[in-house]
Amino acid sequence: MTSEAPTPTVTTTADVEVSDQDLLLRLTGPGEAHLRLLEKELSVSMGLRGDTIRIQGDSENVAVVERVLAELVDVMSRNKKLTGQEIARAARTAAAHPEVRLRELFDDVVLTTASKRVISPKGFSQQVYVTAIRKNDIVFGIGPAGTGKTYLAMAMAVAALQRNEVKRILLTRPAVEAGEKLGFLPGDLAEKVNPYLRPLYDALHDMMSDDRASILLEKGTIEVAPLAFMRGRTLNDAFVILDEAQNTTTEQMKMFLTRLGFRSRAVITGDITQVDLPGGKKSGLADAEQLLGDIEGIRFCRFTDQDVVRHPLVQKIVRAYDERDARRQAARMARDDFDND
Repeated sequence: MTSEAPTPTVTTTADVEVSDQDLLLRLTGPGEAHLRLLEKELSVSMGLRGDTIRIQGDSENVAVVERVLAELVDVMSRNKKLTGQEIARAARTAAAHPEVRLRELFDDVVLTTASKRVISPKGFSQQVYVTAIRKNDIVFGIGPAGTGKTYLAMAMAVAALQRNEVKRILLTRPAVEAGEKLGFLPGDLAEKVNPYLRPLYDALHDMMSDDRASILLEKGTIEVAPLAFMRGRTLNDAFVILDEAQNTTTEQMKMFLTRLGFRSRAVITGDITQVDLPGGKKSGLADAEQLLGDIEGIRFCRFTDQDVVRHPLVQKIVRAYDERDARRQAARMARDDFDND
């Protein structure tokens, strides 16, 4: 039996002209660095000749690059400044999701910070997540570190407070991975808790001036507290964020979700591959995903290593760990099947 010959690759060339020299420089980057990033993302060859960007490669890939460049020109023509990483991420989004318009993505402003920095979704998954938070009272953001789950949730909370949609913000997380045993930590209560809540404080101060944040924290308009402090409370007119939710027990997750009162919203974030609970306890986040997925008004948004928006190496690190864990899981399943035979 003879095998079929592989379909030959059809190579083609296309030119994209950008007459605005300033826009062309911002698009291509210093020393054409942005073109090199686009080449890597979209598997083509690119070069600059005068005011023309020449694209060469597989005909389908070239067509995608033409569309991506046209959309990037549209976005950047309004003096929008994009970094190389943002351009590469935008290209990845446009290639994977042809229905997404980059202009709509970059125009979706979640929050403008005190320093006039605009916080917007940085990819398709983040846009889906932001839209879900706008439309649902309870949203779960599940995925690896660096995908913007907690940061975007906090930006949405601050924006809701500024628009008077809620009267307060509550930020919480399990204070200690191994069951919130605060008594074993040195110092008074604040000193025991603060190290575990520091990331939430840092994100908050990144979104508003230090003076404004301090005033709102002092008044109790914004509260940052360990999860144990949520017990027995009813949270009305609040935007509540539970971070590191993979380290809640099933009992803690139920307790948290049943705190939600009238005119309140909750966002729960975590990474179910990073559970630190002792004694093999089941994660409350994994349990909630199995139990609550079909309830109207609750939305689960999932992120992957492709959605990581930190240093490019972080995406590769996450992928390496995920692949290793998948191999281990497959090996365990194979051993179990062998033992059962």
